Amino acid sequence: MGQHILPGNPPIAVTLRRSAQARRISLRVSALDGRVTLTLPKGLPEREALDFARSKQDWLAGHLADRAPEVTLAPGASLPVEGRMLRLEAGIGRRVTSSGDTLLVPGGNPARLQAWLKTLARDRLASASDRYAAALGRPYARITLRDTRSRWGSCSSTAGLSYSWRLIMAPPEVLEYVAAHEVAHLEQMNHSSAFWAIVARLMPDYQTHRDWLRRSGTALHRYRFD
Repeated sequence: MGQHILPGNPPIAVTLRRSAQARRISLRVSALDGRVTLTLPKGLPEREALDFARSKQDWLAGHLADRAPEVTLAPGASLPVEGRMLRLEAGIGRRVTSSGDTLLVPGGNPARLQAWLKTLARDRLASASDRYAAALGRPYARITLRDTRSRWGSCSSTAGLSYSWRLIMAPPEVLEYVAAHEVAHLEQMNHSSAFWAIVARLMPDYQTHRDWLRRSGTALHRYRFD
């Protein structure tokens, strides 16, 4: 339906969305990118929905102010790699290398850094998926990496595993948990008690790492490579 600006200090951009399933007005602030979405039921006047949003402007401003700022990855910035914070510096040559707590990126180019992270993520996720699939006795067909925002991994009906490459920023045990979770779907395409029993068999302490993702996973989307 378009975007409206609520005047104020600062002004707040609100995206309006009409839904046939909605029974009442709802206002949501995305934890990932701070986007504000105003959903209104079919037939409700737009004016009424905007009046509702204006009445919640202080609440919106508070939530937006509490968001952790985005990090533009350039020399001098830091980002987590396998759970460890590393400082970026411009390097020479063609390869990303690490030295202590410093990550040397050729020319400080964020695209080079992103490509390196994706390669590392594929290596770690393939290794974890191979181990858990062998333990389960259920082979998978392929691995795909994406930059998904709604989920960290998925398993298709054709045994394809898909992961967010940003998992390489999380502690290694968290990446391992997501691999175990998706491999478990090769046997149980649901989230039943039988499914969670498989996850527990593959990784007995999975709940700790699941909790980390729920608590801290959103922060991995703060890092911008453009």
